[in-house]
Amino acid sequence: MVITEQNMRREIGDYYRQAVASYLKPSGSAAALFADDPERHAAQQRIADSVAYLGEHMGEVPVLLIPCIKAARLTAGNQAGLWGSLLPAAWSYMLAARARGLGTAWTTLHLRYEKEISELLGIPADIRQGALIPTAYYTGDTFKPAPRQPLDAVLHINSW
Repeated sequence: MVITEQNMRREIGDYYRQAVASYLKPSGSAAALFADDPERHAAQQRIADSVAYLGEHMGEVPVLLIPCIKAARLTAGNQAGLWGSLLPAAWSYMLAARARGLGTAWTTLHLRYEKEISELLGIPADIRQGALIPTAYYTGDTFKPAPRQPLDAVLHINSW
């Protein structure tokens, strides 16, 4: 679902701001992760700062994309099978946007208010939201690869 109507975007932004405020409380925040590793902790602080900024500005983003999937109810079973058809499509959208000079961000914090946002947008009861992807023209010069852990630290072959 693509949302471009200003009042709807603003209202979704209000819900998102509330979710961010709750998320950024000390115990659950990305900024609290890796406190014992100065380099990774600094990266997590940058993520938390980015989350806070988006929380304040989500309602101003010109296009919000909410990828949705039909699922009458979510059960504990094969979640990967359900979401496996939605997530690659959303990721492809983000890659296509980037190739066209558009910035995006993958977030799910709005799902704390999924019911309210569904009502706002007229989303039927058997449709689930998978993410919220704000989309806008990129205006800065700070797009760069994020620092990553060495592959050997995260890849396991044949055993853990």
